[in-house]
Amino acid sequence: MSMLLPLVFFFFFFFSTSRALWLTIPPSGTKCVSEEIHRNVVVLVHYSIVATGNFDSPNATISAKVSSPYGNELHHMDGITVGNLAFTSRESGLYLACFWVVRNDRGGDVIVDLEWKTGIAAKDWDSVAKREKIQGVELELKKLEGSVESIHENLMFLRGREAEMRNVSESTNTRVMWFSFLSLGVCIAVSVLQLLHLKRYFHKKKLI
Repeated sequence: MSMLLPLVFFFFFFFSTSRALWLTIPPSGTKCVSEEIHRNVVVLVHYSIVATGNFDSPNATISAKVSSPYGNELHHMDGITVGNLAFTSRESGLYLACFWVVRNDRGGDVIVDLEWKTGIAAKDWDSVAKREKIQGVELELKKLEGSVESIHENLMFLRGREAEMRNVSESTNTRVMWFSFLSLGVCIAVSVLQLLHLKRYFHKKKLI
C-alpha cells in the first residue's frame, strides 16, 4: 500500500491536463495562447493580474477574449483585473485565449497568471469525494481511473484524426496518380500531333 500511493500520485500528475502560465503582456499589442481540445470536454479558465513592469501601478486592467476553432466568441471582458470562464467544447480544434492591456498608468508590461484546466483536471474532486464518501488512496485511485479514461478518449480522438488524415492522403495520392496519367496522355497526344505536322510539312516541301 505504501508503494501504491506514490505510483497513483505519479500517474495522476503526469497525465493531468492542467496548465498554469505567466503571460507578459506588452503595453501595446496582444498576447495569445492556444490549446487543441476535442468535442465535449469541460474547460475551466482562471486569469488574474499578478504584477506589472512597474510594481507601483495598482490600477492596471486588461481585456480578455476566448474563441473557438470556428471563431465563435466564448468569453469577452474589458477593463478587468481577474476573470473566470467555464464551458464545454462543442467543436474540435484550437481554442484561443487572447489578452491585451487596457490601462496601466505607469506603463510597462503587465503579467497575467493564467490557469487552464481541461477534462479530468477540471473535475471537482472534493464534490466527488463527499458524494461517494471516499478519501485517501481510494480517492486517488478514482482520480487515476478518470485519468485513464481521459487518456483513452484522447487516444481515440487521435486515432480518428489519423484515419481522417490517412483518407485525405489516399485521396490526394489517387488524384495525383490520375493527374500523372492525364499529363502523360496529353504529352503523347502532343507528340503524335507534332509528328503528323512534321510529316505533312516534309511531304509538302518534298523533303521525304
